[in-house]
Amino acid sequence: MSLIPSIFGNRSVFDPFSSDVWAPLGSSSNEVSTFASAQVDWKETPEAHVFKADIPGLRKEEVKVEVEEGRVLQISGERSIEKEDKNDKWHRVERGRGKFLRRFRLPENAKIDQVKASMENGVLTVTVPKVEEKKPEVKSIQITG
Repeated sequence: MSLIPSIFGNRSVFDPFSSDVWAPLGSSSNEVSTFASAQVDWKETPEAHVFKADIPGLRKEEVKVEVEEGRVLQISGERSIEKEDKNDKWHRVERGRGKFLRRFRLPENAKIDQVKASMENGVLTVTVPKVEEKKPEVKSIQITG
């Protein structure tokens, strides 16, 4: 959930962190489950943009990290439904399942050809290095006279 709509009331405001803004064209709510709201943190350090996504219970083979045209980072995957035994009696099903998809437009200073991803204890970490800022060259001028 983003803070932007709450700051401006509930008016329709462009929110670059909303998963609805980046949903693929033609996707329906049936294609992307409530698990799509996988929580993602995005922080910027002096060296990189770092994304951390909570996706417990998934193996790295079930998660896909891609950079699409237009500098869009896409994190997607699917949590499968457990095999059911006809003798099983379910009392409650609360864990999210189905497909999930999150997209983030990367800034111009992102090195999209050097993206790295790792997963540990249900947390996916995607690191996007930043282009080094060129520091302006300062030239001392000698004062005469």
